[in-house]
Amino acid sequence: MAKVKHSVATRKRKRKLLKQAKGFWGDRSKQFQQARRTLMRALVYAYRDRRVKKREFRRLWITRINAACRSAGITYSRFIKGLKKANINLDRKALADLAVKDEQAFKKLVEIVKK
Repeated sequence: MAKVKHSVATRKRKRKLLKQAKGFWGDRSKQFQQARRTLMRALVYAYRDRRVKKREFRRLWITRINAACRSAGITYSRFIKGLKKANINLDRKALADLAVKDEQAFKKLVEIVKK
């Protein structure tokens, strides 16, 4: 029986990981063990931050809507409550976009809410 050698598979696995670690600082992109450690951590952060990004954007949209509401003379919470009562189903992303890019349309929404 011939001895089984894994060098081809090992090299392929290491090369794949080092390719993912490209751009890391210093030995973290060159030495396999350093690269593996750093890459595992980077992947954890990436996974976590894909979820955090959603929260942060929602906060940004709410801040923008709030600023536009206050300049129109209404609070954010009253505005959202009024939209629900008026059965206007716009998400916060769309509302923030209106507040920034089309102030006239946003002011009309505020007028509808105030009634």
